[in-house]
Amino acid sequence: MSTAALAGAAASVAPLVCWLEDCDRSSLPIVGGKCASLGELIHAGVRVPPGFALTTAGYRQFMAESGVAESVAALLRGVDCDDLEALEGISAQIRAQIEAHPFSVEIEDQVAECYRKLSLRCCMPAAPVAVRSSATAEDLPGASFAGQQDTYLWVRGVDEVLHHMRRCISSLYTARAIAYRANQGFADELLAISVGVQKMANSYTAGVMFTVHPGNGDRSVIVIDSNFGFGESVVSGEVTPDNFVVNKITLDIIDRTVSEKLICYTVDTKTQTSQLVEVPFERQKVQSLLDDEITELAWMGKQIEKHYGCPMDIEWAIDKDVPAGGNIFILQARPETVWSKKPTDQAKAAVGSAMDYILSGMLAGRRVS
Repeated sequence: MSTAALAGAAASVAPLVCWLEDCDRSSLPIVGGKCASLGELIHAGVRVPPGFALTTAGYRQFMAESGVAESVAALLRGVDCDDLEALEGISAQIRAQIEAHPFSVEIEDQVAECYRKLSLRCCMPAAPVAVRSSATAEDLPGASFAGQQDTYLWVRGVDEVLHHMRRCISSLYTARAIAYRANQGFADELLAISVGVQKMANSYTAGVMFTVHPGNGDRSVIVIDSNFGFGESVVSGEVTPDNFVVNKITLDIIDRTVSEKLICYTVDTKTQTSQLVEVPFERQKVQSLLDDEITELAWMGKQIEKHYGCPMDIEWAIDKDVPAGGNIFILQARPETVWSKKPTDQAKAAVGSAMDYILSGMLAGRRVS
């Protein structure tokens, strides 16, 4: 049986496209780590922007029917990952082939129908979405594949969605990703990618949150970094974000650092794309999160950590198009991979631990709620 026929037989069993709410952590082989995690969060009652995913079956069908799979295997056969120039050349060839080849009519129709329904759910035509890679080896405890594939923000219209889905697939074959997989012993033929399409959170503030202190491993606190606009400026390190340390038991803010935030990412209303802008001078030293928002975020972080049973690395956003009280969304959550690997006695013991904080408050006559 030909490769294309095998892909067709597999597709008859596995869906080509599925909704995030139909996924959970067991769906990792079908929708990859990122989308499986989002589905798991939805099942745990966490507020997540709605969306759908092209499954790994859809990816494999696309690669087989287009003939790209055989071409990729031939190009990667015997590749020397230490020859960076040759690797870059092979990567460029593979990515060009993937991005130039259209999806089958079957996949295009299913993606278009899901995008239409998603736009209806969002109450707007051609809803802006984030198109996000979700590889099967991504967001795994003990692996560092996260961030190797691409994410595209503020994509509108089904043609653009399909185009950026192919770009996400092609990002599986950057020179860096190929070399990393080879060095880790991951066979390319065993790896697959899913592509998530998720309602774009039109955030006025966004950032990251750790349910363990990323600097010293203290598990009694939650640490939140934030900046105005989209979270890209925080994740990429382009700005020094505001930093808040929250007591995990009482949810009191025990330390805050309001930084001078010179830039942020926001939407260009004319081109409907994400753009880097300067933060107005009068807002550069203003706290980017309200205290109530910090408390709610920390509470959500506690629930996510409890559900997964381990310290978590979380991306979040506050959507200005949604009324207060229901506008904090979790965009991604994955196990924290630095301090989680170390014995707890290696973490900083507890000058600022939860119990020390409570006792010092009682001795000082401060109300601890």
